[in-house]
Amino acid sequence: MSFWRVILSILLPPLAVLDKGCGSIIIVFLLTLAGWIPGVLAALIILNNPKN
Repeated sequence: MSFWRVILSILLPPLAVLDKGCGSIIIVFLLTLAGWIPGVLAALIILNNPKN
């Protein structure tokens, strides 16, 4: 996970997971709408996943 990806996930969480697939984008977008912190946490968890 690069430094810029972490900064992007803090500022705009859905854009940080853009290359991870449509499902990830939708989940992070909905969590960001529910609250900024859940969106950021979901983006960081998805980016930190070693499988993708």
